[in-house]
Amino acid sequence: GKGGTIKAITERVSARVFKVVALPAPSDREKTQMYIQRYFAHFPAAGEVVIFDRSWYNRAGVEPVMGFCTKAQHARFLELCPFVEQQIVDNGILLLKYWLEVSDVEQERRFRARIDDPVRQWKLSAMDLPSRERWYDYSRARDKMLDATDTEHAPWHIVNSNDKRRARLNLITHLLEQIPYKRQPHKKVKLPERAKKHAYDDEATMVNRRWVPERG
Repeated sequence: GKGGTIKAITERVSARVFKVVALPAPSDREKTQMYIQRYFAHFPAAGEVVIFDRSWYNRAGVEPVMGFCTKAQHARFLELCPFVEQQIVDNGILLLKYWLEVSDVEQERRFRARIDDPVRQWKLSAMDLPSRERWYDYSRARDKMLDATDTEHAPWHIVNSNDKRRARLNLITHLLEQIPYKRQPHKKVKLPERAKKHAYDDEATMVNRRWVPERG
């Protein structure tokens, strides 16, 4: 799913360049601000990549479906979002939006696999089971979101995610195709010799320490 895809993107790149942002529920103070405002502080500078886990589109999906916002707030968000994203793009940020599409059958299979496997039950959040009951509510919210916010300046890219491995490969390939990057030359790294000055038997001093028992 989403978390695994983000991990696949970031596991072989520098954390100084690629950052993942997953904001918690808004604080009482943040609730008084413009809805998208708390995301602004996390936007990238030149040469950086920021991946938002869910992002401001919570207000287009989980919030209206689960009753965390009013119908008026939902409608207002869908109305204003394209204008806000136009400003983001106009200020030089390459904004890429991905929707991971999973079929009803595949989602049920994944949920049942988690329920039946004690090792993976932790992956079931408090929202997962109630959300499963509202499949068609989420589907209608998805349709409204795409209709309102799939624009030329910030289009949605839909990823067939029934096969996780193939979905990750397709998304990463598409992501790289959107970024005008050039391969950078790398200087050859030479490992320096260990200095022999002040040498001693540093292994002998560890013999009687409390080592974790080795098994297998």
